[in-house]
Amino acid sequence: MHPHHRLLPAAVALACTGATTALAQTQPLPPLFVTAPRAASVPGPLGGLDGGDIASRRARVSDTARLLEGIPGVSFHSAGGLSSLPAIHGLADDRLRIQVDGMDLVSSCPNHMNPPLSYVDPAQLREVKVWSGIAPVSVGGDAIGGAIVVETAPPEFAAPGQGTVASGTVGAYARGNNAARGASLSARVLGESVGLSYSGTYAEADDAVAAGDFKAGTSTDRAGRSLARDEIGSTAYRARNHLVGLAVRSGPHVLEAKAGYQDVPYQLYPNQRMDMLGNTQHRYSLRYLGEAAWGTAELRAWHEKVDHYMDFGADKRFWYGAQSQPPAAGVIGSPCAPVGMTCASGMPMFSAGRTTGVVAKADAAIAKADRLRLGAELQRYSLDEWWPPSGGMMSPGTFDNVRDGRRDRDALFAEWEGRRDPAWVTLLGVRHERVRSDAGAVRGYDPATNGMGMMASWQKRDADAFNAAGRARTDRNWDATALARWTPAPAVEVEAGAARKVRSPNLYQRYTWSTWSMAAVMNNTVGDGNGYVGNLDLAPEKAVTVSAAVAWRADDDAWRLRLAAHHTRVADFIDAVQWNPAANAPAAARVTGQFSVLKYVNVAARLKGADLSGEARLAKGPLGEFGLQGLVSWVKGENRDTGEGLYAIMPLNARLALTHALGPWQGALEWVAVARKDTVSTVRNEIPTPGYGLVNLRASWSFGQARLDFGVENLFDRFHRLPTGGAYVGQGSTMSLNGVPWGIAVPGPGRSAYAGASWSF
Repeated sequence: MHPHHRLLPAAVALACTGATTALAQTQPLPPLFVTAPRAASVPGPLGGLDGGDIASRRARVSDTARLLEGIPGVSFHSAGGLSSLPAIHGLADDRLRIQVDGMDLVSSCPNHMNPPLSYVDPAQLREVKVWSGIAPVSVGGDAIGGAIVVETAPPEFAAPGQGTVASGTVGAYARGNNAARGASLSARVLGESVGLSYSGTYAEADDAVAAGDFKAGTSTDRAGRSLARDEIGSTAYRARNHLVGLAVRSGPHVLEAKAGYQDVPYQLYPNQRMDMLGNTQHRYSLRYLGEAAWGTAELRAWHEKVDHYMDFGADKRFWYGAQSQPPAAGVIGSPCAPVGMTCASGMPMFSAGRTTGVVAKADAAIAKADRLRLGAELQRYSLDEWWPPSGGMMSPGTFDNVRDGRRDRDALFAEWEGRRDPAWVTLLGVRHERVRSDAGAVRGYDPATNGMGMMASWQKRDADAFNAAGRARTDRNWDATALARWTPAPAVEVEAGAARKVRSPNLYQRYTWSTWSMAAVMNNTVGDGNGYVGNLDLAPEKAVTVSAAVAWRADDDAWRLRLAAHHTRVADFIDAVQWNPAANAPAAARVTGQFSVLKYVNVAARLKGADLSGEARLAKGPLGEFGLQGLVSWVKGENRDTGEGLYAIMPLNARLALTHALGPWQGALEWVAVARKDTVSTVRNEIPTPGYGLVNLRASWSFGQARLDFGVENLFDRFHRLPTGGAYVGQGSTMSLNGVPWGIAVPGPGRSAYAGASWSF
C-alpha cells in the first residue's frame, strides 16, 4: 500500500459523519489577556488570514507560503516542501516585499532556497496580510509586485486584577502521501506588565508521491533503495523552529524583544540541481510601541544571521560518466563513486548572509479623520558565497561565487490617509530609497591544474573581466501610491488606484560572474533547470500599476461578489537572453528542447489580469448552513521586446467550494481547476503543462478547548503537472547542464489524507 493511502479510510469515515467548512474558526479562549496598543493599520489589503483561518489550514500545510491559497491573485512557484515562493499577479520572490514580524528578510542562497516565509512555521503565525501592486508606501519598498506581511503573536499581558496567567497550545498532525508529521507547542506566562512567550515547532516528511505512474527515471532514496515509479524525488525535508518573546508594558508604552532560531538539517528540491543540506537562522529583534495624544510611534531594530549549505541530496546521483553507483546508505548528500574514475566528494557550497535593520514610524492624527504616517528605514545586508575544492575537477582552491557582497538600503516615506467624507477614503504616499550594492574581487578554481580544459580559461577570462570592472552601484528609487475607495451605497464599494514602484536587482542578479555552465546552473532562483549569469549593468525595475475593483453585497450579507482588474507596465524588467559561454556573447541561434545558459538583461514587460471572487449563503435550517465560495483568477505576462510570455505565469484557474456548518462541525468540498499552460517563456524553454481538476475534502470539529482537523487532498488521485513548478531535475546527473532529461515538469502530489489535533490550555 502506498503511503498516500494510509490515512484515507479513517479520514473519509470522519468526514462523512459531519460536514465542515474550509475556513473554520478555532474555539475561542476565555478573555484572559489584553494586548498591547498597536499602530493603526493602513487600508486596502488584497486579502489576509486571521488566527482562525490559519488554524484551519495548518494540519494540511507545513509551507507557510501555501497558507495563502485561495487569496485572489496569489499563486506559487514551487520549491522545497517548506519554501514555496508566493506570486501576486505573476510577480514573485524578490519582486514582493515580504516581512516577518516587521523584518525585511533576504534570501541568502543562489537558488533562493531560504526565502523569508520559510523562517516561520504556520503554527507560529497569528495574522497574514496581502497587498497587491497598489501597496501603501508605509508597508515597504524595493518591490514592484505587492507585499505580504506576517505576524507572530503580539505582546500580551494579563488583564488588571488577574495576577499571573499561564496558557498554551499543543498540536500535532500527520499526512499520508509523504508520511509528513509535525508537532507544535506554544506557552505564555503573563503578568499585568510583563509577558513571556515561547513557540516551538517540528516538521518532517519523506519524498512525495505523484498520482499514477510518474516514471521520471531511476534513482535511489536516502536508504539506497530504488525509488518507486510514482515517487517525486528530492521532496523530503526536516525543520525545527523556536521563538521566544519578552514584553514589558508601562502605561501606553510597550517594549518587546524576540529571538528566533531555525535549523533545517535537510530540504530537498525537485527543480534544482542542488539540495539544502544545512540551514540555520538566528534572528533577534527589539521593538518599542507607544501611544500619545497625537497618535502612535514605533521603533524596531533587528539582526539576522543565516548560514546555508548546499550539496547533493541522496536522490541526486553525481557522476561525470555514463555509469555511477548510488549514494552510501542512509547518508544525506553522500556522493557516488563513478566507475573507472576518481570519485568527486560531492560539491559543497556555502553561503553566509547577515542582515541588520532599523525602522522608525509615526502615525499621527492631523485632522478630525485624517492621518499622516512618516517613517525612516535602514537595512544593511552582506553576503559571502564560496565553493570549497572537491574531487579532481572542482579543485584546487576555492571558487568565489559572491565575495564581500553588500546591498544597503536607506528609505524615507510619507503617507496621508483622508476620510473627510464618510463615503470616500483616499491614500496618497511617496517613498524614496537609496540602494547601494557592491562586491569584491573573485576567482575560480585554479585554471592551471583543475583539468577542465577550455572551461578553465573561461573561468580566468570571466574573473579577470569582473575584477577589472567597477562594481559599486547606487540606485535612487522613487515610489508613489494613490488609492481611492468610494462607497456610494452600503452594499456597493468601488476602489481604484495607481502606483509607481521600483526594485533594484539582487546580488545574485548583478554579481554572479562565471559563464561556465556548471557554475551557472547553481545560480538559478526560478527552478527552470537553466544556468544564469549576472549582469553588472542591470538597471532597477520600474513598474507602473493601475487597478480597479467593484464589490457588491446583499443587504443581509447573504452573498458577496468582487471583481478586480489590474494592469502593470514594467520598464527594465529583469528577464534573460540565451548566452554563448565560449564567445561570452549572446547566442547566435536559439537553443530549443534542452537547458541552456542565460544572462540577465533588462527588457520591457507587461502584465494584466483580473480576479473574480465571491460567496453566497445557499440555505440555513435544521441540517445546518450551506454556502458556496468561489474564485477565478487570470493573468497574462509578456516580454514586450520579444513578444514572448514571461516565466512562471499561472494560467487561468478557479476554485469552487461547497461549505457546510452544523454546530461544532464544519467542512467543505472544494474543486480546483487549472487551464492548460500554453503561453510560456520560450527563451527559457519553459515546459507547457496540461490542464487539470482536483477535488479536496476538508473537515473540522471543535469541542471545548480542543480542535480536530482532517480531510483528503486530491481526493480522486488525479495526476497533474504544476504549471509554475519548474523543471524536474530532482534526480540524475544534475552537475551536467543537460545530464537530466529536458521537458519534464514537476508533478503535483497524488491523494493525501491528513489529520491534525490541537488543545489549548
